[in-house]
Amino acid sequence: MNVRTLCLSILYDGEASGYDIRRMCTEGNFAYFVEASYGSIYPALARLEDDGLVASRTEQQAGKPSRKVYTITEAGKAAFCAELSEPLGEDMFRSPFLLFARFAHILPRELVEQRCNEFLKRSIEGREKLDQVTTEHSCNAADMWVINYGRAVLKVAEEHFRTHMHELITMARAEPHKGAAE
Repeated sequence: MNVRTLCLSILYDGEASGYDIRRMCTEGNFAYFVEASYGSIYPALARLEDDGLVASRTEQQAGKPSRKVYTITEAGKAAFCAELSEPLGEDMFRSPFLLFARFAHILPRELVEQRCNEFLKRSIEGREKLDQVTTEHSCNAADMWVINYGRAVLKVAEEHFRTHMHELITMARAEPHKGAAE
């Protein structure tokens, strides 16, 4: 799935500006699908508009610059459905923490323990955020399925981390390695 498809998916649910799309990709319901930066969203929107898959209008804002708001067209809805019908790519999981964990053996034990506790805390907060979404917002059945899948994955990851965190900490050096960041 690419940024183009992500933009169409967000616009399928309603109109949005490029800023709104970016916010939904980082904080909203679409943050779990594809990573998208402003540098990829705006060119994708321009191509989608050139292809007739989205339309735009300019909205004036009091005391702020005007903003461009995009709406999906019927052709865009059809293209979105066609893109969803294509074979899916592999899921990707990237984690800065896993890179850190891969080299825990060269780092001071105190640092590894600190990062493990920070990671566990963020994991718990992420799961709690999904729990909160289900109680504070009305979600349709498809959204609930996706949220529950995310909650299940985070719960299993959290349980694994709680039971195996000590192994990572044990691998760490008792003394700092020369040149290791502290």
